[in-house]
Amino acid sequence: MEVYFDNSATTRCSSRVQEIVQRTMDADYGNPSSMHKKGVEAEACVKEAAAAIAKTLKVSAKEIYFTSGGTESNNLAILGTAFANRRAGNRILTTQVEHASVLQAMKFLETQGFEVVYLPVDKHGLLLLDALEEAMDARTIIVSVMQVNNEIGTVQPIEQAAAIVKQKNPQAVFHVDAVQSYGKMQIRPKKMQVDLLSVSGHKIHGPKGVGFLYIRDKTKITPLSFGGGQQSGMRSGTHNVPGIAGLGQAAYEAYEDFDQKIDYLYRLRRLFLTRIAQIPDITVHGFTDEDERQQSAPHIVSIAPAGVRSEVLLHALEEHHIYISAGSACSSNKPSVSGTLQAIHAMPSLLDATVRFSFSIHNKEDEIDYAVKKMEELLPKLRRYHYH
Repeated sequence: MEVYFDNSATTRCSSRVQEIVQRTMDADYGNPSSMHKKGVEAEACVKEAAAAIAKTLKVSAKEIYFTSGGTESNNLAILGTAFANRRAGNRILTTQVEHASVLQAMKFLETQGFEVVYLPVDKHGLLLLDALEEAMDARTIIVSVMQVNNEIGTVQPIEQAAAIVKQKNPQAVFHVDAVQSYGKMQIRPKKMQVDLLSVSGHKIHGPKGVGFLYIRDKTKITPLSFGGGQQSGMRSGTHNVPGIAGLGQAAYEAYEDFDQKIDYLYRLRRLFLTRIAQIPDITVHGFTDEDERQQSAPHIVSIAPAGVRSEVLLHALEEHHIYISAGSACSSNKPSVSGTLQAIHAMPSLLDATVRFSFSIHNKEDEIDYAVKKMEELLPKLRRYHYH
């Protein structure tokens, strides 16, 4: 049995997405900027994808800008907004538990003279709203908060945070990294007062190397790439038409029979938590209670089996064709201490023992049984080696 529990790192392309990517490469291969028939056909693919995505968010298709994925969307949102609004102030707020593509952009802005405040979280990784309220002022130009933490699955109170931001300074731009939440939650940027929203295709059974940034109409943002003026000059460069067409289809599929899929994912999560509770000395990071459904994403569980390094467990499970991630996968081939685990004050001994299981609708209950059974067999042996 092959068990893939690393869906937060990337997902398998759905078969319909694969067909559409193939068809676009084969038939609709024109450049969307060309004025002839082949160009018009390619442009139609792009427009169709933008319309499908806009529908899932209840926004205008003109507010969807295609990128190469979550990292570029986050960079464009944060750097583009900072440079465009510099005259209004130089203060930026984010949290201590953001993805590296947000935190590294913030570090760069600090070298450019911006003041960045990293807001604290509680032991579950939840943003402390009091701290946000206190930090907000008239000089604050951007606030960036992820909706679902990519390591521990905690859901941030985005609507409450946005309300605080807009109340304290209506001019401040509110950005949300929705890479782990899009397709797992209903998101309404207009209603939630979100100005910018980042999404990546390969987390929702779409292709790699494509994503989008929702930019609310009239939001001031400076482009980071220059050239032929595609996408209203916001992101020059020839559209990745096959990727975009695949992303449009993946977005449509993500919200088809949505409630059923999410209920199923929560069922898998609960089953996994119930099963691993039988294994001694395992700590779960984030929320575990069934009542906390609103505070935890349905597809991510972060656990730390005491006395076993994450890489050791990862490779031990891999020998049984079970695939998980050590911490966060975007950088898990270069292990470093997780900022999220430090921010939630995880025990120092658990920092390099933490692994992440992330599920998709293609996973089955018997895969969870199999994985947990293997862990039950492996952990006592691995712990013996560790202690000797």
